[in-house]
Amino acid sequence: MLSGLRHTYGRLRLGTRLALGLGVLSLTVFAVVGTVLTTYMHDYLERQLSDRMRSAQVVQAKDAIEHGAVQRETYMGWYQAVYDVSEAEPRLRQPAALPKESTAFASLAERLAHSRANDIFDTRPLGQEGTYRLRACEVKPGVVLVTAAPTTDIENTVTQLITVQVIAFALALLALVVFGRRTLRRGLKPLSDMARTAHSITSHDLTESAARLPLRADPRGGGPEMEELRTAFNTMLEHIDDSLAVRAEAEQRLRRFVADASHELRTPLMSVRGYADLFQYAAANAPEERDNHLSRLRAEAARMGFLLDDLLLLARLDASEAEIPLRLVETNLMELVQQAADAFRASHPGHPLRMMTGPAAVCSAVDTQRLRQVLDNLLANAAVHTPPGTEVSISVAMTGAEALMTVADTGPGIPPTDRARVFDRFYRVDKARTRDRGGSGLGLSVADSLIRAHGGTIELTSVPGETVFTVRLPLQRGAQCAGSLVGGGGGVREQADRSA
Repeated sequence: MLSGLRHTYGRLRLGTRLALGLGVLSLTVFAVVGTVLTTYMHDYLERQLSDRMRSAQVVQAKDAIEHGAVQRETYMGWYQAVYDVSEAEPRLRQPAALPKESTAFASLAERLAHSRANDIFDTRPLGQEGTYRLRACEVKPGVVLVTAAPTTDIENTVTQLITVQVIAFALALLALVVFGRRTLRRGLKPLSDMARTAHSITSHDLTESAARLPLRADPRGGGPEMEELRTAFNTMLEHIDDSLAVRAEAEQRLRRFVADASHELRTPLMSVRGYADLFQYAAANAPEERDNHLSRLRAEAARMGFLLDDLLLLARLDASEAEIPLRLVETNLMELVQQAADAFRASHPGHPLRMMTGPAAVCSAVDTQRLRQVLDNLLANAAVHTPPGTEVSISVAMTGAEALMTVADTGPGIPPTDRARVFDRFYRVDKARTRDRGGSGLGLSVADSLIRAHGGTIELTSVPGETVFTVRLPLQRGAQCAGSLVGGGGGVREQADRSA
């Protein structure tokens, strides 16, 4: 039974439970107030009756002293009697006005005779007469006057008071529950709004790649507590929105990456397949063409290998749990840049290269092969995306605790819409993906990932007529260049292996 009531109570709405709780609390308060008020009123009326009896007995005592008994009539319905208590048992004097059940009179007179009090009160039922208030007082030594007054008026008054209280408290309780529940419902409306918002979110398709939650809790009413809850709720929705946006962007990038990788790998694979067919045909019909087709097969396979190597390197750099060994050595960046400049002049004679003068030695702990790969990518990017004859410059400098390496060109610049994405994988300003103006679109992505693995950054600034890539690398205090890089790394002292 009790568990069933608890289960039913637990299924009620919060507003109903609060209203019921308020009703129970109010009922308890009303009961306490009514009991105290009724008790006070009963005691007050009883004291008034006792005062009336005391005043009446003053006159009755004089009558008893004068005539030996009370002969004067008192209030209607009252009883009085005089007892001699000097003997073992009280003896009633006549005349006396007593009800049929009068043992209470003699008992009270005997109690007073054995006590030291001046008077004694008692309230007892007198048979069919009802309940009476009795008072015994000493008229003179050995003589006791007992008077009884009905308490019917007190009982009627108290009964009426209880009736009025019950009706008034019931109406007040009903009004309190009704209007209190309405007030609670209005106060809890923000919770209902948040519940509806949550239900709307559950019906929202979060599997969409661009899923967003435009729903928010209404920022009005409810007080400070509701405001805190609403703020927390809306903050949670903002966090969900941000997470969905990040997930959607990651999914979009993954789709684009897969599509671009498939496109980039498809071209050399188709070339390999075509040259393989030609090689097979030449082996049977034109043996003199076999070496030509075989060299082309090797070139396409090498190209596909370079692409796969870049993809593997990017995947390893992205995987935080994978160990990416960077063989760090104390290196003179000036010599490393000089090597990259010499290689660029040999491979791109149509682009004049200017080496900006700087300090004689800029020493830092780097992976020389990976940093050389970064410089080659930046220089190649400048040559590929600018017309022949465009000047390219490279420089090294120190600023504070950083080494700055810049690669700049005086070409047409990069459009503003493309600057934010030039470091994205497979992204090329040439939307047609032609190969006369660029490679696979991984060069800048690889360069950015490698520099970040070194703890540095790459920044791009571009305006019409100038494009500058700035590489920032942290310098170690006390690093000293151990020797020359001539010959691809001779004379350098290996410092440590580091995992990015």
